[in-house]
Amino acid sequence: MAFVKDMLRMWAHSWKRFISIAMITLLGVAVLTGIYAGCRDAFRSTDRFFDAQGLHDVQVLSTAGLSNGDIAALRKVNGVAKVQAERSQEVTFDLDGRKSATMQEIGTNGIDQPYLQEGRMPKKAGEIAVTRKFIRDSGKHIGSRLTVTPESASSDTSDTSDTNGADGTNETNGTDEAPSFPTKLTIVGVVLDPQNLSNPDGYSAMTSFRSTATTDYTFFAPSDGVTGTLCTSATLLVKGAAAESTFDESYENTVKQVTDRIDGTVKTDRQKARRQELLDAGNRKIADARAEADKKFADAQSQIDANRQQFNQQVDQIVSMQAGAAAAGAAANGANAGAAAAAGATTPQLDETTRETMRETIIAASPELTQAKQQLDQAQSQLNEQKASTEQTLKTKENELKTSIPQVRWYVQDRQSLGGFSALKSDLDSIQSLGNAFPIVFLLVAVMMSLTAMARMVEEDRSLIGTYVGLGYGRLAVASRYLLFALLACLIGGGLGLIAGFLGIPAFLLVVLQGMYVMPGLRLEYDWLYGSLGIALFVVGVLAATIYACVQEMRQTPASLLRPKAPRAGSRILLERIRPVWNRIGFLGKVTARNIFRFKSRLIMTVGGVAGCTALIVCGLAINDTVADLGIKQYRDIYQYDLMVVSDDSDASAMRTKVASDGRVTSSLDVRIESGDLTVAGSGDGDSGKAGSSGSESIQLVAVPEKHLSNLGEMVTLQPVSSGILGTSGVGKTGSLKLDDDGVIVAQSAASALGVKAGSKVRLTNGDGVQATAKVGAVNRNLIGSDVYVSETYYAKLFDSKDAKNTKNSKSSEDSEALTWNAMLAKLSGSDASQTDYAESLEEDSSVMKAVSCAHMADSFKFDLMGAVVALIVALAGGLALVVLFTLANTNVSERVREMATLKVLGFFDREVHHYVNREMMILTVMGVILGLPLGRLVGGMLTMALNMPSLYFEVEVKPLSYVIAAVATMAFALLVQLFVNPVLDRIDPISSLKSVE
Repeated sequence: MAFVKDMLRMWAHSWKRFISIAMITLLGVAVLTGIYAGCRDAFRSTDRFFDAQGLHDVQVLSTAGLSNGDIAALRKVNGVAKVQAERSQEVTFDLDGRKSATMQEIGTNGIDQPYLQEGRMPKKAGEIAVTRKFIRDSGKHIGSRLTVTPESASSDTSDTSDTNGADGTNETNGTDEAPSFPTKLTIVGVVLDPQNLSNPDGYSAMTSFRSTATTDYTFFAPSDGVTGTLCTSATLLVKGAAAESTFDESYENTVKQVTDRIDGTVKTDRQKARRQELLDAGNRKIADARAEADKKFADAQSQIDANRQQFNQQVDQIVSMQAGAAAAGAAANGANAGAAAAAGATTPQLDETTRETMRETIIAASPELTQAKQQLDQAQSQLNEQKASTEQTLKTKENELKTSIPQVRWYVQDRQSLGGFSALKSDLDSIQSLGNAFPIVFLLVAVMMSLTAMARMVEEDRSLIGTYVGLGYGRLAVASRYLLFALLACLIGGGLGLIAGFLGIPAFLLVVLQGMYVMPGLRLEYDWLYGSLGIALFVVGVLAATIYACVQEMRQTPASLLRPKAPRAGSRILLERIRPVWNRIGFLGKVTARNIFRFKSRLIMTVGGVAGCTALIVCGLAINDTVADLGIKQYRDIYQYDLMVVSDDSDASAMRTKVASDGRVTSSLDVRIESGDLTVAGSGDGDSGKAGSSGSESIQLVAVPEKHLSNLGEMVTLQPVSSGILGTSGVGKTGSLKLDDDGVIVAQSAASALGVKAGSKVRLTNGDGVQATAKVGAVNRNLIGSDVYVSETYYAKLFDSKDAKNTKNSKSSEDSEALTWNAMLAKLSGSDASQTDYAESLEEDSSVMKAVSCAHMADSFKFDLMGAVVALIVALAGGLALVVLFTLANTNVSERVREMATLKVLGFFDREVHHYVNREMMILTVMGVILGLPLGRLVGGMLTMALNMPSLYFEVEVKPLSYVIAAVATMAFALLVQLFVNPVLDRIDPISSLKSVE
C-alpha cells in the first residue's frame, strides 16, 4: 500500500511530464484519426447515397443508339443485376444567351434516381425537375415555365437520312425512332443529380478546371410524353457491388469483371449486329423507294399511253374521214352511177405508209394537234429521264450505303468516367494521403519526447529505485511505476485525441467539403478498430521509450543506484580547438557552448524535436504556396494567350468573324480543340514510361495547322520537362521545344499522373472516339489541365492510319486535309477586367460555345479543400511545437536544479538565471529551425509528389515568406515557453536544492 501511495505522490509531483506526454499523444492521435475519419465519413455517406439512389455501376453508350436487342444482350451478361434503358435528348433555350441542357428520362428500374430536395417529382408530360444550379443561374422557381428547342441532331445517335429516305438510319428493323421530349415545360421540383454532387452554392463553383459536363444543365422528366424507342444509353447495376464501398479496390474489381465480359464478345457481337440492322434498314428503305418509284413511274406511263392512244384515235378518225371523202369524189367523176354508189358505201383501204403520211400531214396542218403531240412526247421524255435518274440515285445509294453508315462503337464506362465522382474521389484521396504521412512525424516526435521525459523521471528517482530494489521489490514492479504513468498519460491523451479525431477534425473537414459537394445523410461515425489501433500505436511507442529508460537505469546494482550519479567527465568541445574564436567568447558564452555540445542526448532531442515541428509547419506552408501559385503560373506564365474561344464546327466561321469584327484581338492562332482520352497500357516493356504503368486521363486534344506550327510557341510557353526527385522537375529552356510531325506534346500534369515521358507510346482517343497509338515527342511544363498538342499532319496520320482503331469511321484523307478549326487562341488588348468582360460577352453570342479568359481564371482559381487541410496541419504542427518546447524546457530545468541553485548562491539575480538557461534553449531552437527549414522543403516535395490528381501537377513552391513564418512561429513558441519556465526557475530554493542526496 505504501508502494502505491508513494507511486501516486510521484505521479502528482510529475504532473508537467504527464501533461506533456498526454498532449503529444492527443495531437498525434488526433492527426492520425482526424483526417482519416473525415475522409472516411465522406466516403461512407456518399457510398450510402449512391446505393440509395441506385447510381449505375456501368454505363454503356453507343454511337448508333441502343436497340432492344442490345438491352436484351446486356441483361444476359453474367454478373449484371439490373439493366435500365436510358432515353435523353439535348435541347437549347434562351437564358441570357443560348444555353444547353440534357432532357433525361427518370428511369423506371431504380437506377440513377435524382434526389428530391424541394417540391415534388415530375409525373405528367411537360413536368420537369431541375438542379439547384439551374435555379440559381436562371432565377426561376417551382411553377415557372420554360420552352426548349430540340437540337437538330443528337450526338448520341447516327443519322444519315436524305430526302429520298434511301439510306441507313438509327432505326432497328425500320421501326426505332430517336427519343423526343415535350418542349413546353413546367418546373415542379428541385433535385440533386447523383452523378454530380458539386455544390452550386458553395465556393467550389470556381474550380471549373475539372468540369466535364457537355451541357450546361440537366432536366429530369417522367416517361409520360417521351416518344421514341431508341435508347441513348444503358445503365447497369452489378451483383455484389452495392455490398462493397464504391471507393475501395474491391468494388473496382467487382465491376471490372462485368465490364471485361461486356468488352469481350457482347460488345463486338452487338456492334456488328447493330450496324447490320442499320444496313438492313437502309436496304429496305432503298427497296421500298425503288418499289414506290416503279409504281409511280408505271402509273405515269399508263397515263401517257392512254393519252397517246386517245390522240391517235382522234387523228385516225380524221384520216378515215379524209380518205372517205377522197374516194367519194373519185367515184362521182366515174362513168356509171352504180360504181359511185358502191364506192360511197365502203371505206377505202389504205396501206400503213399512206396512213402514217396522212397522219403527219394532218398533225402538221393543225396547230392544236401539233401541240398535243409535242406535249405527249415531252411527257414521255421527262418520264424516261426521271426513271434513269432515280435508278442511278438508288444504285448510288446502294453503293454508298456501307460507307455512309460508320462502324458502330460501344463505350463501356464505370463510375470513374463521371466527372463529379472522380473529382470527389481525387479530392478525398489527396487529403487522405496527407493524413497518412503527417502522423509518422508526430509519432517520431512523441517517442523522442517521451524518451527524454521518462529518462529524466527515472533518473530523478535513481536512489528511490535503488531503495526499492534493495528492499526486495522486483525490477518489473519498480518499473511499473513509470510504465503505468506513461500508459495512463497515453490513454488519457489518446482518448481526448479520439474525441478530437472523430468529432472535431472531421466536423471541420466536412464543413469545408460541404462547401464543395452536396452529401445528403452525412454523419460522424466512430471506427473502434482504427481508433484503438491509433492509441495502441502511440502507447507502444511511448512505452518502448519508457522501457528503454528504465532498463538503462535498472541494469545497475542497488548499491550503485543508491549513490549519486557521477558527474559527466569533463571534455573539450570542437569549438575550444578553434582558438581565435574560443578566446573571444566570454565566460558565460563558453559555459553555454559546453552545456550545449557536451550533453549529446539533450542536443539531439531538442534539435530533432524542434526541427520536426518546424518541418511540419514548412511542409504545410509549402503545400499552400504550391496550390496558391497554380493559377498564376498556368494562366499567366504558361498560357501566353489571353482568350480561348470554342465553337461548334458549324459555327466556326461565324465565330472567327465575330471575334475579328470586335477589333480586340492583337494576334491569334486558329486551332482545333477536342475532348479525348490518353491511355497508357501497362506492358512493362518501357514503351509506356514506367514499367507496368497503366491508367487513363481525360485530355484536351489541340490540333495546330501545319502552316502555323511555329506560332504555337507564341501562345503557349513550350518548355520540356524531365522527372525530378522530391517534387522537383528539370525544366528546359523556354522556346527550346517545337511541335513537329513526329509525335505529340503531352502536358506535364497528365504525364506525371500516368508515368509518361518522351519516347513513350500512348493510346489517344479523339473527339470522334477514334483511337490510335501515338508517340510522345516531349513533355511540356503544364500545371492545370491536360493538353495534348498535335500537328495537323500527325493528326491525319494518326486517325486516318490503317493501324488506327475503327478506321472505317475516321475521316477520309481528303477530309483530313481540311480540319475544321473550331477554336481560337488570341491575345487581347485592354486590362484584365476588360478582357474578362469581353469573354463573358462572347459567350452570349450564338456562334460561341465557350469563351475563357486567362486573366479571370488566374484570379479566380481556388483549391479551398487543400487550403483548409493545410491550415489544420499548420495549426496542429504549431501545437506540437509548443508542447515539444515546453517538455524540453522543463526537462532541462529539472536536470539542472542544483546548477541553478549554485548560480543563485553565487549571486546571480533571477533575470540573469533566466538569461543563462533560456539562452541555451534559444540556441538549440535556432539550430532546430535551421535544420527544419530544408527538411520541411524535403518533406513537402515528397508529399506533393504523392498528390496525383486529375488534371493537376503540383510544382513545389516555397516562398521566402513561408520560411520566415515557420522560423518566427517556432521562435515565438520558444519565447512563449520561457514565460512558463521562468517562474519555475524563480521558485528554486538554493538551500534545499544543494543538500546532499545522501
